[in-house]
Amino acid sequence: MSTPQNRLRSNQGTRTLGPISDLERHLPQEWWRTLFNAVYLKTDGDVVENDINTSQEVDVFLEATGLTSDQRILDLCCGQGRHSIALALRGYTGVVGLDRSRYLIRLAKKRADRLGVTVSFKEGDARKFRMPERSFDAVAMFGNSFGYFERAEDDLAVLKQVRRVLKSNGFLFMDLADGDWMRKHYEPRSWEWVDQNHFVCRERALASDSQRLVSREVVTHAERGVIADQFYAERLYSRDEIKDLVERAGFTEAAFMEAPVTHSGRQQDLGMMAHRLLLVARVPEKPKATMRRGPHFPNVTVLLGDPGLPDIVKLGGQFNPEDIATVGRMKEALESLPGYTFNYWDDHKRLPELIREQRPEFVLNLCDEGFLNDAFKELHVPALLEVYGIPYSGAGPASLGWCYNKSFVRAVAQSIEIPAPLESYFSPDDQAATLPSVFPVLLKPNLGDSSQGITQNAVVHTQEDFAAYLEELRRNFPKRSLLVQEFLNGPEYSVGVVGNPGFGFTVLPLLEVDYSGLEPGLPRILGYESKWEPESPYWNQIRYFEAHVSDEAKRQLIDYSLLLFERLDCRDYARFDFRTDSQGEIKLLEVNPNPGWCWDGKLNYMAGFGGMAYTDLLRLIVEAAQERCAASPVPRLM
Repeated sequence: MSTPQNRLRSNQGTRTLGPISDLERHLPQEWWRTLFNAVYLKTDGDVVENDINTSQEVDVFLEATGLTSDQRILDLCCGQGRHSIALALRGYTGVVGLDRSRYLIRLAKKRADRLGVTVSFKEGDARKFRMPERSFDAVAMFGNSFGYFERAEDDLAVLKQVRRVLKSNGFLFMDLADGDWMRKHYEPRSWEWVDQNHFVCRERALASDSQRLVSREVVTHAERGVIADQFYAERLYSRDEIKDLVERAGFTEAAFMEAPVTHSGRQQDLGMMAHRLLLVARVPEKPKATMRRGPHFPNVTVLLGDPGLPDIVKLGGQFNPEDIATVGRMKEALESLPGYTFNYWDDHKRLPELIREQRPEFVLNLCDEGFLNDAFKELHVPALLEVYGIPYSGAGPASLGWCYNKSFVRAVAQSIEIPAPLESYFSPDDQAATLPSVFPVLLKPNLGDSSQGITQNAVVHTQEDFAAYLEELRRNFPKRSLLVQEFLNGPEYSVGVVGNPGFGFTVLPLLEVDYSGLEPGLPRILGYESKWEPESPYWNQIRYFEAHVSDEAKRQLIDYSLLLFERLDCRDYARFDFRTDSQGEIKLLEVNPNPGWCWDGKLNYMAGFGGMAYTDLLRLIVEAAQERCAASPVPRLM
């Protein structure tokens, strides 16, 4: 077992666990999220970047299937696209590559562009990718890319997805490790030089149930020291086991082909590619498909805040003419969407009765004010819809609850290595607060929405200011925990995401906040005054423009956002806010699982940067939600 005493750290700060006795205990549940990067291509490049292997594997695939150049092929778990590109170079025009690794997909696109071939590369999870049914003549899983998941049920889910997208009599082609051979012949320890500067030490062991082979790689640079200490695993299938699994997924005519010899430039440790199984199977004739035309749920009920009730967040504690006008703009945009009929509910006192008696077909949940205009009850609206089994747009109750708690979101971000500001937490019962050692800091409620409690006085520079604003917060928000947070003063960015895991994402153009119009001396923050107080010096003095950042910064912002989207169970659309510190490091500010939908909100600004009208943005959100709901129908309460 690893202890703090035996953890080592290289000159570059990469952590290594040192000697450990049980590889399985250190295996991340979702190791495949981060493993497939530049280090992977370096350590495994002798096999996975080998043109001879690629050519041989494509030869066997084409021999097994007999496909013609105009038939459609899905290269599932395509990695850096070597097989997809090889097929395109041979004249195959309908090739699609899909992989979970954003890094490898970007690399595949660049290589295809450089070679002048047309391949459609997409990001997606092999268990739940959403491509049209009956859209491919063959699906290939090359390069030992099956069996990564912790549960065997997930492997079956992959095969069922493959069957869904295949046409009648379409082919499944699989290249995977020979499980029986690997159990008997795997190398417990090995090491090899990868190039003139890098070497890798490997350890392997069977999992406790002997169903998976767990591997560890410690990659070291001759001068910089350890650059990676990583774990991965693969489920071991024998011939009979994989044949049985394929047949359970609905395939027939499963047969094995002779696997080509694996070539390596180093000829040292072939690992999971040392001895392979090649399987080909077919989908039996499918019933005739019925085509769906138009929306999944054409009748849409839009839930909104209640203008007849107080709302302490809004100016004057109630709905204003500006709020009514904003709703009017939204209704006008929705009414222009073809194929839909919209009706609007905003009477919260009658909401449970309306749901029971009139039962909506589908709800567009734009009630970000919360039930009874209580922001703490925002999650109550989707919870009520779930009780009655009504499909709806946006985040579920759990996600809304998690994201309402800023310290919880920060902890989640840190657990997946997304930088966040330094902060201290104070519960409502704390009678004293430790003064920060470094100023300025941002003092704010831990639970909250719409920037409540975040005013220009929230950025404090002295101990006296800190004590005064702490007292003000405790007076105005007596039952809420508070945060003292590192104040980030660099550029501020927002990332807008529409879509869902497995269905695909639309990432809107990045937004940057322009504080240059503010009076000197005012803290550069998007606080309460900028959103709700027209008489404030912040009102209409802050602008937004499309962010122009380096490719690396853009990649980081999008990667962080998509990872948080999945980890916090966001749905359909979300916004992620970041800011850089004084050293230029990007850090997470906030996750907004049901961000503002209004015409003058950040999300619509980002859509506009991409040439979309307000109507286009609302259409994207409605379509993403309906596609998700149609794929996973909720049980109806009778």
